[in-house]
Amino acid sequence: MRARPRAARLILFGVHPALCYLPGDRLTLAELGAARLDGHVVEVGECFAPADTVESAEMRAAGLRTIVPARTAACGPTAAWVHGAGDGPPVVHHVRRSSIRRFRPALPGNVAYHEGRIDEDDLLTIAGVPVATELAAATDLLFWVGADAAAEGWLRGLLQVSAGLGESLQERLERMPRRPGRRAAIETLRRIRTS
Repeated sequence: MRARPRAARLILFGVHPALCYLPGDRLTLAELGAARLDGHVVEVGECFAPADTVESAEMRAAGLRTIVPARTAACGPTAAWVHGAGDGPPVVHHVRRSSIRRFRPALPGNVAYHEGRIDEDDLLTIAGVPVATELAAATDLLFWVGADAAAEGWLRGLLQVSAGLGESLQERLERMPRRPGRRAAIETLRRIRTS
């Protein structure tokens, strides 16, 4: 996987507020729905954007501002979607604790919370929203394949849009010999990469 300069790991470009409409912010959900029917805006995850706007990682992340609480980061399929995997967002978004201290955030019904803390080196800030790196998201998805039917599809999508991610994921697996489920993860990755 290509290495990012440290500054790029900390913050990527934001999205101008005129390009991301969150329901209830400047327009109601009904007004945004009417604008969508008229072809003026399109849905990008949890937000709406002008129909002629290019959908980017920044736009996808900006739409998550209201569902990724402080001290957490988008992970798994949500992070994979932000990084460009999939045409639409996951049905259930996933967030992981990024703070040292444990807590239980109040979350909407379509957001799953994972208690295991995400390492600081595995975090990016995109449009002001903490998001797991491609490698961290792929690692989560690889270990969730047996428990979550959609995880493999998200992992395949992420491997397609991120050059060199398969090799980086293989190297990461080699550095975690005691992690439970490692053998199954190695076999799953081998199967996905050869199919």
